Amino acid sequence: MSDSGRQRQIVEILRDRPFASVRELQQRLGVSAATIRRDIDKIDGAGEARKVYGGISALDGVAQAGIAYARPYDENRDLAVEAKRRIAALAATMVRDGEAIIVHGGSTCFHLGVRLADRNIRLFTNSMPLAAYLSDHGHCSLTIAGGDLHREPGIIHSLAQAAPFYASKLFLGAQGLSQEGVLESHPLLVRSIVDLSLCADQIVVLADSRKLSIHARNVALPLSRIGTLVTDDGLSDTDARMLEDAGVAVRIATSSGAIR
Repeated sequence: MSDSGRQRQIVEILRDRPFASVRELQQRLGVSAATIRRDIDKIDGAGEARKVYGGISALDGVAQAGIAYARPYDENRDLAVEAKRRIAALAATMVRDGEAIIVHGGSTCFHLGVRLADRNIRLFTNSMPLAAYLSDHGHCSLTIAGGDLHREPGIIHSLAQAAPFYASKLFLGAQGLSQEGVLESHPLLVRSIVDLSLCADQIVVLADSRKLSIHARNVALPLSRIGTLVTDDGLSDTDARMLEDAGVAVRIATSSGAIR
């Protein structure tokens, strides 16, 4: 296959998914990692997609106007950081001393885990980045999910073994959020969310307001399973009404530091 033909194929792959790693493209196209990286540089230079850490990302936006693709964890963690920190600070006030909680993988949940590092709580996580941080810096009781490490979403998960942990609250991020529910593009994240949702009394979603305009292909949980959404003050009145009509309590961490 010619260089141009291979690059067209990479662009076509990104029409159906938001991200492709160098390793995946190398295996799919049967060429070296160095060749794939050169292709990515060419595609990025032509403005047809964006070079990101570990691979290539589709440009924001899909055929449906006003909807953006979900991004992979390595890229998403550097977006809306201040809003995520405010959301995490508010979510931390929902955790009582002595409580057992689950903190799922994802960038906003990572900030929550940092907030809880020195609290007198029992914390279970499947997030490799959070587990590593708490191992070095935390004093809370820490239980880590067993299973295989999946590097792109940054989680540890076992397809055969259920989580041996029961909690009062599951804190969960989302790639997207709509009237359908919590949306994820990675099938493994959907599976892990479903499994962990069975191990907690309450489900709290941490998602900045951008997530209400992001499209991801799979529904991980319907809105009927969500007790509370913690978000920022960019949430529109229309989206707030949609969530409240579905029975989701909405808590707002404002840029001024006030809580609504």
